[in-house]
Amino acid sequence: MRHIIINFYHTFTFAVMYAVTIILLIMAIAFFTVLERKVLAAIQRRRGPNMVGYWGLLQAFADGIKLLAKEPLIVSGANYYIFLLAPVFLLAMSLTL
Repeated sequence: MRHIIINFYHTFTFAVMYAVTIILLIMAIAFFTVLERKVLAAIQRRRGPNMVGYWGLLQAFADGIKLLAKEPLIVSGANYYIFLLAPVFLLAMSLTL
């Protein structure tokens, strides 16, 4: 019985550490995105992203939500499957060459 409890403890500890690591990585990517935008804005002598959140920290999340909420555009005369799979095929081909 003690072996099962210790095994569960190690598994649970690993899962928590994994989740914390993923969350920290996502937050780091968001901060680096804001930093990149601020630097590019300074280079171009304009104001950076400051509309969403405090200091523009939520700008990356707002961009992600905007990207997911966009309506997909499918040309009416095109073959549906080829139209959707062509970019995937080209990406796969470019990664294999």
